[in-house]
Amino acid sequence: MTPTPARLAHVERVLAELLEFARPADQAMSAYFRSHRNLGQQDRAFIAETAFAVLRRKRSLETAAGSAAPRDMAVAGLVRVFGLSGRALDRDADLVARVKVFGGRELPPAVQADLPDWLWERLAGAYGGQEAAAIAQSLLAGAPLDLRVNLDKLTREEALAQLSLEGSLTPHSPAGIRLKGKPAINRHPLFLNGTVEVQDEGSQLLAYLVAPRRGEMIADFCAGAGGKTLALSMLMHGTGRIYAMDVSEKRLRELAPRAARAGISNVHPVVLGSESDVRAKRLAGKLDRVLVDAPCSGFGTLRRNPDLKWRHDAGAVAELADKQARILNAAAKLLKPGGRLVYATCSLLQEENEAVVDAFAEGHPEFKPLSCAELLKTQRIALDTGERLRLWPHRHGTDGFFAAAYERR
Repeated sequence: MTPTPARLAHVERVLAELLEFARPADQAMSAYFRSHRNLGQQDRAFIAETAFAVLRRKRSLETAAGSAAPRDMAVAGLVRVFGLSGRALDRDADLVARVKVFGGRELPPAVQADLPDWLWERLAGAYGGQEAAAIAQSLLAGAPLDLRVNLDKLTREEALAQLSLEGSLTPHSPAGIRLKGKPAINRHPLFLNGTVEVQDEGSQLLAYLVAPRRGEMIADFCAGAGGKTLALSMLMHGTGRIYAMDVSEKRLRELAPRAARAGISNVHPVVLGSESDVRAKRLAGKLDRVLVDAPCSGFGTLRRNPDLKWRHDAGAVAELADKQARILNAAAKLLKPGGRLVYATCSLLQEENEAVVDAFAEGHPEFKPLSCAELLKTQRIALDTGERLRLWPHRHGTDGFFAAAYERR
């Protein structure tokens, strides 16, 4: 993390785009690097880490700098977050001096938490100010790099040894490895042959809640690029049939090469026009298990996607909650009697979580709730967050996740 005038100029340019919030920050950053292929690995690391530090702490850095200009916030971030100074910042000497003496203890709680006012108020109202502050603080750090090992190929101990990278076994997921730092994994032989996939430990646990058995017919109703689909297939040892459903044909196309790497052939992608698509309706009452990892605000992933807290507002969350309810109702129809339904999000907000499943349970007495703690216990996972699964970065080291499970009577 050595600042140079050239690197700072790149940070200023890329931040000018990121702070428009016109598209996801990771997409904008990737596009910038594609258009500046002369940048070396260290240059890219400096630019990305500095820019994402500003996105995480935008409110407090803007206050400390007394400016919303991209360069000023970048300099404030280098000083406050990374403790840097040096000759490259000589032209910003006055700003550096101001930032160094800026305390920030008298700032409003939402600014200290680096959250929009409305989001801070939701978290504080639901969990209390002290817990909300702890949640917010945990979301300001970068996320670790978690891998899921395909246990049909190797044990995770064997995989960790063969990776030859510094890391440890995850504490909860029986298939997880957590690497130290951010090593490039996508060219490692174990990644190329489908033995490991990048997947947060919390996301891995959702597959263990579904707990599909050999030969069953199941659906990953909001499959996306298929990370959880692949985890489910592993638990089925490649048997049975998994319908990977999503409204995004582009994202489902990413599943095919991943499945090919892993040697998986029991996955059947289904592109849906909507949650009530006839292609899904044909499976009504036929499936053993259904996972609904619903599209959500993603606030549980702010360590990885800090721009989300500035891109979504309260109105967007209300629209998402309506969509989540429709998706859950449609997915539930696919289950046969005795079938298991798991609803999950990577949101922190009760509107997208408890409120959605409470309304579903009230309107569907044919579904009885199951204890997530007991379901995990049967998988030899000792993690008890209550009847519903609640994962937090500051408590469990994972992204923020919510899940509730039901069985059709």
